Amino acid sequence: MEASVKVNETNLFRGLPFEPFDTDKSIEIKTCMNEKCFTCDVCGKEFSLKDSLNRHFRTHTGEKVYSCHICNKDFSQKCHLNEHNRTHTNERPYTCDVCNKDFSFKSNLKEHYRIHTNEKPYSCDVCGKVFSRKGHLNQHFRTHTGEKPYSCAICNKRFSQKWPLNEHYRTHTNEKPYSCDVCNRDFSHKAHLNDHYRTHTNQKPYSCDVCNKEFSLKSNLNRHFIIHTNEKPYSCDVCNKQFTLKSSLNWHFSTHTNEKPYSCDVCSKEFSQKRNLKNHYRMHTNEKPYSCDVCSKTFSQKNSLYVHYRTHTNEKPYSCDVCHKKFSQKSNLNKHISTHTNEKPLIFDVCGKDISLEGV
Repeated sequence: MEASVKVNETNLFRGLPFEPFDTDKSIEIKTCMNEKCFTCDVCGKEFSLKDSLNRHFRTHTGEKVYSCHICNKDFSQKCHLNEHNRTHTNERPYTCDVCNKDFSFKSNLKEHYRIHTNEKPYSCDVCGKVFSRKGHLNQHFRTHTGEKPYSCAICNKRFSQKWPLNEHYRTHTNEKPYSCDVCNRDFSHKAHLNDHYRTHTNQKPYSCDVCNKEFSLKSNLNRHFIIHTNEKPYSCDVCNKQFTLKSSLNWHFSTHTNEKPYSCDVCSKEFSQKRNLKNHYRMHTNEKPYSCDVCSKTFSQKNSLYVHYRTHTNEKPYSCDVCHKKFSQKSNLNKHISTHTNEKPLIFDVCGKDISLEGV
């Protein structure tokens, strides 16, 4: 589609020499090289060449005349097609002169360069937070507006950014594109792969500000930190019991509903939580995936590893409210409390498990 052209005749013929053999095309090129004779009748932008005006006009019409012969994606500008082709060829002609990292697009190099200069030219009008990329500013701004423009086509859950939607979508497809090159375990999220990889490297980048204990996962640090603060931010809507972890609240809530949707395919035992079924299943397989990094003892349950680990750290997070004696395990605290309440534990001959009975 050819753009509608407005020619500035004053500019076109000003100072034009008389050359009887010049064609109309040569007149256009000679006189408009240093003048902007062609004007877009939509936005008023001016151009020196008619081809440039026609190319620009496609931004208004949405016309896409250039097509990728590999994936058939269409483009309005040939330069955009050329840039897109690099996604297929993996050509990276733009190199950072600081760290030598290569990029397919000049715009990506320019954004990357701000990592070295720490330049952050984009500022939030609401809170003043600054960003190195305009896209990051746009994403951040949605925290103020609450806008969630990305929606899951399966469950309609909405997201403020596109990448969480892509990751969420894998919960429906069970796609796990990220694989550990050590043990070949697959993950749906790259962050989960990075977290898992530390089990091989024993890297512990997260440290507690109170006791300096180190952790490989930030979630484990956050969970540990509650020992110091005794914070219980999660509350049951039914009985108002409070919990330090959301997962503990979810597990507790099933005691009200008695719902047990997860069943063991070996012994048919039912569970309210999927993780409990997974933990139980290791009784059949004898799998012990959790290993102590101090003495290498292995455990089938993660919680058992945490409890065992206190034998090395001598950590005693459970304290008696009466005499303030401390214990490394909650079960030992419960046993101790019976010495204050005169409760007598009933011990089973078969398994040795004891249950405190009041008034026996």
